[in-house]
Amino acid sequence: MFITQASFSQTWSDDIAEIFYDKCSKCHHNGGVAPFPLITYAETSPLATAIYDVVNNNEMPPWPPNNDFQNYSHDRSLTPNEKTKVLDWLVSGHPEGNSSSTPPPPVYNNGSILGDGDLEVQIPTYMSKATSNGDDYVCFALPSGLSQDRIIKAIEIIPGNYEIVHHVLVYIDPSNSSVTDTIGGDCASPASSGASLLGGYTPGSSPLTLPSSSSLKLGMTIPANSQIVLGMHYPEGSYGEMDSTKVIFHFYPPGETGVREVYTERLLENWNFYLPANQFTTVNAQYGPTSQDYSLLSVFPHMHLLGQTIQVYGISPNNDTLKLIDIPHWDFEWQDFYFYKYIQKAEIGSTFYCEGTYDNTSGNLHNPNSPPITVYPGLNTSDEMMVTFMHVMDYYPGDETYNLDSLMNQSINNIAEEDFNPIKFNVYPNPFSDYLNLYSNKISIGDQVSISIFDKTGKHIRKLLSNKIVQENELHIIWDGKTNKEEIVSSGLYFISININGLLSHQRLIKR
Repeated sequence: MFITQASFSQTWSDDIAEIFYDKCSKCHHNGGVAPFPLITYAETSPLATAIYDVVNNNEMPPWPPNNDFQNYSHDRSLTPNEKTKVLDWLVSGHPEGNSSSTPPPPVYNNGSILGDGDLEVQIPTYMSKATSNGDDYVCFALPSGLSQDRIIKAIEIIPGNYEIVHHVLVYIDPSNSSVTDTIGGDCASPASSGASLLGGYTPGSSPLTLPSSSSLKLGMTIPANSQIVLGMHYPEGSYGEMDSTKVIFHFYPPGETGVREVYTERLLENWNFYLPANQFTTVNAQYGPTSQDYSLLSVFPHMHLLGQTIQVYGISPNNDTLKLIDIPHWDFEWQDFYFYKYIQKAEIGSTFYCEGTYDNTSGNLHNPNSPPITVYPGLNTSDEMMVTFMHVMDYYPGDETYNLDSLMNQSINNIAEEDFNPIKFNVYPNPFSDYLNLYSNKISIGDQVSISIFDKTGKHIRKLLSNKIVQENELHIIWDGKTNKEEIVSSGLYFISININGLLSHQRLIKR
C-alpha cells in the first residue's frame, strides 16, 4: 500500500507512541528479538508502509488466539480502537506532533525481574546453527540437583541473547532419562515420555508467577533429582550467535501449607494419524468424560510446521460448550501457554475435544519437504504433532471468580534492588501500600522534568509529570497508586522513570 495524506488528528506524541510502547516495543527495542526497534518516532516513521500492511492484515503484533472465542491474560493484540488509531495515523502521513509531549519510553530490563531465586539452571554457551533459511531447535537436559521435592511459585526465563532467542519451553523430567540434543537442529521437545511441560518464554512475556496470596496459593511440584529440560528455538539468520539462557525457580519454603497443586496435563493428544503428501488433512483428539470437576488455568496447543488451524473446547453433560482456544492461523514460531483471564470450570462428566487441520502440499511455504512426503507423528520438527497441554487443578467452589490476570501480576517479595538512579531521587516507602513519595533536592531551577510509571512488562500506566519546568531546588511528587484511568494498580513490581534534561533514571517499586 502507498500511504498518502488524509485528514485525521492522531499524532505520534499524543496518540500513537503509547500504543507502540505497549504492543510493539517489547520485541522491537534495542537488544530485543525483533530485527529493528520501534521505540522512537525516528525509528517508526520510515517504516510506515510496512507497518500499515502488517497491522491491517493482523500479522502484527503476533497474537494467534481468536479473541472472539476466549479471553486471555497478557493479550498482545491491538484492540479495535488501537488498530483504527494506528491505521488512521499512518494514512494521514504519520505526523509526529509536539515532540516535547511524547511520553517517556518504557524501561527494559534484560536481567531478572523477580530477582534471585532458590534454584538457577543455565545451558552451556551454545552457538546457533540456524541458517539463512532454516531455524535451529535444540534441547538441553540439565540436572536440578534437588535433594528433596520443592514446590514452584514462580519461573523466570532469562535469555542469554535476547536478539536470537525466539522461544523457550521448560520441561521437568522426573525419570531423569532426557539427553541433550544439539545435533540435528530439529529437537522440538524431549524424547523422554516422562517429561512434562512447566512453562515457556516468548518475546515480551512475563515470568510465570502463580498466585501466592492468602486467598489463593498455587504451586507445581518438582520431585527430587529431576532433570530440567530446555527446548530452545533460534530463528533463521542467527548462525554463529551465542546464547546461554538460564531459568530461575522460586520455591515455597519447605513445609509450606495450604498450597494447591497445579498439574501440567497433556490431556489431548493423537499419535495414530498420518498426513498423505499433497493433501489437506483434519486430525481429532478427545479426552473424557472427566471423573470430577476441574479448574483450568491455561491452554497450550501444539502442532508443527504443517499445522494450519487448531481449536480446543469442552462439552458438559448438559451440552454446554466450554470454549478453550481457537487459533485460525497456526504459526509454529508463536506458541505459548495462554492463561485465562478467569479460571475456567470444567464440570464432572465433561469431554474435551481438539480439532486441527494440516496442509501437506507444496503450497505450504513452511513444509520442510520438497516435494511433499507422507508425514507421521513424532517429536522432531520435521514430524508432526497434535498435543494440547493444560495447567489444571482440582476444582474448589468459587474458583471461576478468581481473576488470574490480576493475581498473576503479584510478584515475589524478594526482588533485587538493582536500580539505575544517577539523579538520586528518594522513593519512600518502598514497598508501599497506598501512596508513594518521590523526593529530590538535587535539581536546579529551570530543569525540565518528566516522570512516568511502568509495570513490570514495560507498559506505561501513569504519567506524573510531563516536561515540567521546576521553579525550586527540590521536587516532591506523590503517586496515589492509580493508573491514568484512575484505576488502583494491583500488588506487584513497577518501575518509575525520571527524565531530567535528557538524563534518564529509573527505580523499582513494589506495591503491596
